[in-house]
Amino acid sequence: ALSSAASDVYKRQVVKEGSDFEIPCDVVIMALGTSPNPLLAATTPGLETNRRGCLVADETGTTTRPGVFAGGDAVTGAATVILAMGAGRTAARAIDAYIRSKRS
Repeated sequence: ALSSAASDVYKRQVVKEGSDFEIPCDVVIMALGTSPNPLLAATTPGLETNRRGCLVADETGTTTRPGVFAGGDAVTGAATVILAMGAGRTAARAIDAYIRSKRS
């Protein structure tokens, strides 16, 4: 749990001196997504999707295709970075267990 002082920081913006800057450029490409790329399932036999086009995976990130793991927006649809990071960490554990089981 966060201390009350730390919790207050997350409730309001805090100006950090010198953190505002500009980067000169000619083109900016926004890389935003709210749904998985349909090519993932279309090009990977045995990889199932749900009605929203998200990859079907269990709580460990294991998909319907053996040896393929997924998490974050590809499974849940649009969500927070924190949730995606947690899903990645969980899937990493499952990948490690999967690889170790293949060595035996």
